[in-house]
Amino acid sequence: MKRTAAMRLQALACLGLSLAFTANTHASDHLDTPSVIGDPRADIGDLYAWTSPDGKHLNLVMDIVGHTFSDKLDYVFHIDSGKRFGHTGASTAIRCRFRSGTDVTCTAGDTDTAHGNPGDTQGLASEHGSFRVFAGPRDDPFFNNVKGTRAAYDKAHAALEAGAKVDAAGCPAFDAATVHAVADEWAHTQGGPAKNLLAGWTTSAIVVSIDLGAVSKGGPLLAVWAATQGPTRQIDRAGRPLTGNALLGTLAPDEISDAFKETYNMATPADGAKFVDEIAGNLGLYDGFDGKCGNQWLANAKAPPAQRYHRLAALLADDRLWVNSASATCTQFFAVERAALGGDPALAKDCGGRTPTYSASNVYRSMLVDGTTDSVSDGLTRDEREQSDSVFPFLAAPDAQAAAAGAYQ
Repeated sequence: MKRTAAMRLQALACLGLSLAFTANTHASDHLDTPSVIGDPRADIGDLYAWTSPDGKHLNLVMDIVGHTFSDKLDYVFHIDSGKRFGHTGASTAIRCRFRSGTDVTCTAGDTDTAHGNPGDTQGLASEHGSFRVFAGPRDDPFFNNVKGTRAAYDKAHAALEAGAKVDAAGCPAFDAATVHAVADEWAHTQGGPAKNLLAGWTTSAIVVSIDLGAVSKGGPLLAVWAATQGPTRQIDRAGRPLTGNALLGTLAPDEISDAFKETYNMATPADGAKFVDEIAGNLGLYDGFDGKCGNQWLANAKAPPAQRYHRLAALLADDRLWVNSASATCTQFFAVERAALGGDPALAKDCGGRTPTYSASNVYRSMLVDGTTDSVSDGLTRDEREQSDSVFPFLAAPDAQAAAAGAYQ
């Protein structure tokens, strides 16, 4: 079991290394399978979904790794709606197809259509006025201290190789010195202040702001996921950050890992059950980063070891961003999930979802380590550019200086 945990951490460290030195692999779900490596225009890097401050619209952003949009793909936002967390009874798809960078057709279900040039930052309005869309190059708002994360994994891996014990659920018993070393590496870059590897990266973004009435037919709780679809199959999908890259296929050989992730990207949230065991097998590693086992969010320390992490694994395998559209206040990543599952009922009035300004990586990792939202920090709390959760199209314009220096490749 110790060797299995060490191998998983080694794989995570290698992932961090690849993130640091592969030019386009710079956000939470970039270039994760051969299919999207073959065509980065099909590769979704990140998904954002939240309600507008006036409480009237759902705002959506899909980042694409490729620097143009394909005329052979559909770019789709799926919005499932319901009255109770975990239960949705209606769905709306916002589907965009590009003839060129200046010619797009986006449909919202069968009720409204926008057609024309999406490059105006005021947004291309739909025929009936229920939504507007922008598409084009923007600054990537995802910030991540990738090198510090890799160094933290390396410290944990070294401790496992040196004999740190691992329990039957896969949680390592790190001593105080290792816990301190992991946290210190995570918060720094090569011993100095934390640096965002993604500073200056430019992404292709599809941005939509749509009337809530058009997407909440089943109820006020919205579960959002994104997909790219080719002529014969779905190629990529995205929901929460990090799940696909950090918790899937980290132990298997490349050919098996690639096949596993291809299967995941072709699946829908309804297929989540088939990925629960794989995700649960990796959750134990994070649970041990604070030197304690069983305090990860939703972990059941009293359950048989094989079931300890299954509740959280099942939630993550569903992989949709949950938004409470009854609220116009959006402050916390995982707010809807935490309010519904007993973590913090005070968050029942928070929209949750994910805005471009959330420190999503730190919240995600903290919840995996000890169930809080602020115990793990990679030393970064915001992007270098001024992103917005209120002013369309929300993402900052591309960094011209960084592009001239070669960051936009």
